[in-house]
Amino acid sequence: MKKLIYCVSGTEIKTDVFSSSGENVTLACINALSDCTSTTWLYSKHSSSVTVELIHGGIKNNNIERAERLSLGSNCSLNIYKTTEDDRGQYICLQYVNEQKHGTDEQVFLYVLHVSPSSTQTEMRSGSSVTLTCQLFTYDNTCDHLVLNEDLQLFWVNQADVNLPTDSRYQILSSGQCNITLTTTLQNEDNNIEWRCLVKMKNEIKTSASYTVKFMGTKSTFYKNNFRRLSG
Repeated sequence: MKKLIYCVSGTEIKTDVFSSSGENVTLACINALSDCTSTTWLYSKHSSSVTVELIHGGIKNNNIERAERLSLGSNCSLNIYKTTEDDRGQYICLQYVNEQKHGTDEQVFLYVLHVSPSSTQTEMRSGSSVTLTCQLFTYDNTCDHLVLNEDLQLFWVNQADVNLPTDSRYQILSSGQCNITLTTTLQNEDNNIEWRCLVKMKNEIKTSASYTVKFMGTKSTFYKNNFRRLSG
């Protein structure tokens, strides 16, 4: 998970957080007061969606669908356990003292990377075809903004972190700026091989999600998705 923090117009703090699906994420509230009883966290998936109050006065709202995956950290941060693509969106941390807004509003935009098969793979073996879809789920058109202004890109790489080529062996197609698919016909040496989808911004890796091939008849399950946290 990587995050970028910068000020907007002198009145807001905006943070971009990149995560892979299944990862635990902490969204920091930089200007929170010490006891967290003044802290409120709001959430909206899209600009047109209803804003939901996740935390009010340091107390979690247990009447929301994903309440069991949310908690308030000791520093008033918002913890999200095992993120899914539905967690993407805008989070706002506010401080209220005596019912009056205090300090600077903090906006956190969470982007979630997810890799999935195009269909259930029940007979994965040499000679069979597999299509993997990698998508970065974002808030509204934030993806377009990051691509144009921050040089955000998605890549498929092999276990040696070398970009997979687009050729007769690998067909790599983009469907929109934040959606990239990999289609290939499996060979004998592909059993237990791992392919990773990377999110890069200005040539810096922000997060990644991986897919490990498991042939039919192995002791493991037919396939599994592994999500790797990148720090630094």
